[in-house]
Amino acid sequence: MYKIAVLGDYDSIYGFATLGLETFPVSNPEQGAVQLKRLAEDNYAVIYVTEALAADIEKEIAKYKTQIRPAIILIPGVSGNNGKGISGVKKSVEQAVGSDILFSGN
Repeated sequence: MYKIAVLGDYDSIYGFATLGLETFPVSNPEQGAVQLKRLAEDNYAVIYVTEALAADIEKEIAKYKTQIRPAIILIPGVSGNNGKGISGVKKSVEQAVGSDILFSGN
């Protein structure tokens, strides 16, 4: 059975444990990159990563972009939203449907 993980700084992810998700707090990008690799190799199908951490480990995340598993989804952290998460979703939708569904054309 596949699992779901949440990766990022403790303050941003501890609440996800109440939802039954496994949380993996890290305190620096090096720990984050190592932990992401471990999770990807350990049957995690979905890995939520805080946007702040993702900005620091872009190279490690890029290794999994062409793979079916794991799906790496960016989430805002306690420091707020930097737009990378919604940008990634928008890009994926554009690739899937062939156009920007959020473009108003006005």
